[in-house]
Amino acid sequence: MNWTLEVVIVPVSDVDRAKDFYANKLGFHVDHDTQPAPGIRICQLTPPGSGCSIVIGEGAIPKMEPGSIKGLQLVVNDVRRAHAELVGRGVAVSDVQVLPGPSTEGDPLNNAGFIFFDDPDGNSWAVQQISNRG
Repeated sequence: MNWTLEVVIVPVSDVDRAKDFYANKLGFHVDHDTQPAPGIRICQLTPPGSGCSIVIGEGAIPKMEPGSIKGLQLVVNDVRRAHAELVGRGVAVSDVQVLPGPSTEGDPLNNAGFIFFDDPDGNSWAVQQISNRG
């Protein structure tokens, strides 16, 4: 039996501002943005190529402090290109960092290259380069 992680709830204080950030700054696809009842809004967004989405919203979303999610991680095959794209979209992102740990022959950034950023509420994200899953 496969157990797949497909949705992560990200707590935000302003759904429209967060939706704009994730869709327009990060390039996430807006799967849906629904208001099934007064005071309830569910907005699901998916990173390009991902099998896991994030959900932001109000009402039916479990109550968590906005900005309290730390260490969400995306994976790309070229962290320098990802960095350039985010900078070009106006995202405040760290420089490319090489963290100690496993790497593979060839590109020294493989498995070890990271960039970091926060959403407008302070939820923190890492982007890791994995260019060869072997």
